[in-house]
Amino acid sequence: MTSRLLGVSSFLVLFLLTVLDLTQAFAPLHIPSTTPRERVFSSQALWSTLSPTAPTSSTSDNDDDDEDKKKKDKTLPRRVKVVTSTSPKSSTLAPNTTLSYGPISMSVDELAAHLGGRGRARLAWDCYAIGVDPANYFNRVIRLGMDVYETIYDQLPSSRRTQRLGMPTLDALSKLYQQTCSMDNTTVTQLEGGVARLSHVSTSRDSTTKLLLQLADGLQVETVIIPWNGVRSTLCISSQVGCRQACRFCATGKMGLVRSLTSDEILAQMFWARKLCRIQDLPPVTNIVFMGMGEPADNAAAVSKAAQILTTRSLFQLAATKVTISTVAPTPQAFGQFAQAPAVLAWSVHAARDGLRRELVPTTKYSMAELSDGLIQALKERPMNFRTTMLEVVLIRDVNDDMDTDGAALVELSRKIVDAVPGCKLVVNLIPFNEIDTAVQDLGKPKLRPYKTPLAGTVRAFQKYLWNNGVYAHIRQTRGDDESAACGQLATAKQKQRESEA
Repeated sequence: MTSRLLGVSSFLVLFLLTVLDLTQAFAPLHIPSTTPRERVFSSQALWSTLSPTAPTSSTSDNDDDDEDKKKKDKTLPRRVKVVTSTSPKSSTLAPNTTLSYGPISMSVDELAAHLGGRGRARLAWDCYAIGVDPANYFNRVIRLGMDVYETIYDQLPSSRRTQRLGMPTLDALSKLYQQTCSMDNTTVTQLEGGVARLSHVSTSRDSTTKLLLQLADGLQVETVIIPWNGVRSTLCISSQVGCRQACRFCATGKMGLVRSLTSDEILAQMFWARKLCRIQDLPPVTNIVFMGMGEPADNAAAVSKAAQILTTRSLFQLAATKVTISTVAPTPQAFGQFAQAPAVLAWSVHAARDGLRRELVPTTKYSMAELSDGLIQALKERPMNFRTTMLEVVLIRDVNDDMDTDGAALVELSRKIVDAVPGCKLVVNLIPFNEIDTAVQDLGKPKLRPYKTPLAGTVRAFQKYLWNNGVYAHIRQTRGDDESAACGQLATAKQKQRESEA
C-alpha cells in the first residue's frame, strides 16, 4: 500500500511540474494580465498620432521571437519552444556609432544584426510593409490613431501573429533611429511621427490622394496615391524637398532646392501610403514612380537604396518592372548612376530640340545628342530583358506640341535610342501641362511666355503622329488637379499660406 501511495504521489508531482513547465513555455505567446495595456484610439485625424512615451521600467525580452538562437528541447512536446531572455545586440551599441540609414532602409539580415535575430527583424518588417510602426503596435500603451488593432493582427503573417517585440527590441529600434535620423535640435526615436508625420491629406474627385508629410526638421514633402480602376494604385514619390533643376513648367522648380531626402524619408512615403490605402480602402500600391518633388539623379544614392528596399521580396515586395526612376538628366552620367538600380529608367525629355529644351529646363548644360548617348550607354549595361525605357514629354500649348518640328525631333531621338540598344523597348509618355496657380517664372525672373494646357485634340494628334512613325506613345491622364494634387502644387500652396500668415 505504501509503495502504491508513493507511486501515485510521484505521478502527481510529475504531472504538476509538467503543467507548470507548459505554462511557462506558452506564457510569451499571451499578454500577461498584470501588464497594463490599453488601446488608445484618437478621435482626430491620422496625423495627430504622436510617438508613445517610453515606459520608465524595462521588461524582459522573453516574448521576442529569435528564430536563429532559440533551442528546441527534444524532450518537450513539438508545440513547446524554449525562449531565451538575451537582450538584443544593439542595446550595447556605442552612443557615438554613426549609421548611414535607419531600420526601414535595412534588409532583414541587416536589421537582425542590430535586433539580435531574424525573427525580430522579420516581425518588424511585417509591420512596416503594411504601414504599421512596431513602436506603436507593440509598446506597453498601444497608440494606433484611427487604425484598428484587430485589423493589423489579421494582416500579419499567420505564422507570426502571436509573436511579440519586447521592450529591449523596441529600445534597440529607437536607438537606431536616434543614431541615423536625428537632426539638429530634434531627436527621432521612431518612424511614424518621427522620421515623417502626416501633416495634411487632400482627396480629389477621382480619389487621387495627396499626402503632405512633415519631416523631423519641419520641412514638408509630397507623395501622391493615384488609384486606377479600383484595382491598383500608383504612388508618386519625392526624392528631395524642392529641386534645383528649375523647370519652367514645374511648381516644385519654383521652390529651388532645399535639401535631399534620406532613404528613410523616401521609404516613409511608401509606409504612409500603405497605411492610408489600408485604412481608407484604397486599392493597394503596386507601382512606384520617382516623379514627385526633386531630381532623383541629384540624390542617386538614397534613391537607389530606396528602390532596392521597395523591390526586395521580404520587404515591400514590389516587382522591379513596377518601379520607375525618372531623371531630367543633368549630365550624361546621370543615367549611369541608375544602370544597376532595380527599376525602369525614364528620361524627362520635354523637348528634343536643344534650344527649346534649354528654355524649358534652364539648367541644361549638355546637348540632346550627348545626353542620349548617356542613356544608351546605361541601357547597354542592363540585362537584355530589362532595357525598357520611357521618354517623358510635358506638352505645352504652342510651345512644344508642333508635330512637324517637335514631333519629328522626338521621333528621330527615339529611333536613335532603339537602334543603338539591342532589345530596347521604348515608350513616349505624353503629359498634358497642368497649369499652376501662379505665373511661370524662372528663379524670380519674369516669364518668357505664358504656358497653357494643350488642347485635347492636339494631344491626340501628336500621339497619332508618333504612332504612325513607329514610336509607341501613351497619354497620361491628368489626375488630382482639382485638389492641388498634381506633383508640386500642394507643397508650394502650403508654403505660400505659411508665408502669408507669418
